[in-house]
Amino acid sequence: MKAAVLRIPGGAENFSLEELAMPAPLQDQVLIEIKAFGLNRSELMTRKGLSPDVHLPRVLGIECVGEAAYDPLGIVAKGQKVAAFMGGMGRDFDGSYAQYTVVPRNIIMPFESTLSWEILGALPEMFQTAYGSLHRALKIKAGETLLIRGGTSSVGLLALQLAKQAGLFVIATTRNENKKDFLIANGADAVLIDNGNLAATINNQNQFKVDKVLELIGTATLQDSLKIVVKGGSVCMTGMLSEQWSIPEFTPMDYIPATVSLTVYDSGQIRIEAKYFQEFVKDIEKGFIKPTIKRIFSLDEIVSAHHFMESSSGGGKIVVLP
Repeated sequence: MKAAVLRIPGGAENFSLEELAMPAPLQDQVLIEIKAFGLNRSELMTRKGLSPDVHLPRVLGIECVGEAAYDPLGIVAKGQKVAAFMGGMGRDFDGSYAQYTVVPRNIIMPFESTLSWEILGALPEMFQTAYGSLHRALKIKAGETLLIRGGTSSVGLLALQLAKQAGLFVIATTRNENKKDFLIANGADAVLIDNGNLAATINNQNQFKVDKVLELIGTATLQDSLKIVVKGGSVCMTGMLSEQWSIPEFTPMDYIPATVSLTVYDSGQIRIEAKYFQEFVKDIEKGFIKPTIKRIFSLDEIVSAHHFMESSSGGGKIVVLP
């Protein structure tokens, strides 16, 4: 099978397309024929050598969709459409930048759909992250005001649609004035230009009372996001678009305002049940949700795909077809 292998951390040119032996699943694993996968910022960080727990060489890729090719126990039927994500995929063992992969059975979600592989490839991790952040971490409720920081990212755009579907007033942020109309077109009730000090902007305008913030930029803007929400509000840090893992000299009593809650969402720790993914897929088929796909590449173009991800300023998911 063909796979993109990373042997040395660094630039996108460090990926090499190689012919590897077809992996053989153990009793608790399933062989998947990969039909599509989405790119993720965490893979960009791993490629750069910023994931110290990942040992090279490695086939990256933390998610995929495809068909079950072989289950030693016969639990997942051959040809069954499946999604797989996280659980060590592309980090502890070889992932989705390939034509086939072997994954633990417990990270597989069987599903049915008439959608194209191009669309399906954008969904697993994006859905898990957006849905989990909103419903499991922030526990959103109809009538609340939600601010999505990093609104033009793929997760931000999906979270925007899911939050509107749940009856929230949604404010989305962007650093690019030219993206305001794009966010409005995708359902945002208001758009703010992120100058890094949104708390001052919101407090000075006294226009919005923000109940909850979905923080997708990360540690670089987290403290400012904590100052945005009302007393008793919540902030969920999910993304790290700023590519910064930690907060120097973190002192909780100074950092977190009184009565404000700080939480995180990590789909590697909390998995949304397969039935919700199936419902999500059906909502897309019915036109209730419209996932934004920015560009599609082939596996042979993985270097170009990573360059595009690194230079892109958001606007949707990048999908690769093996």
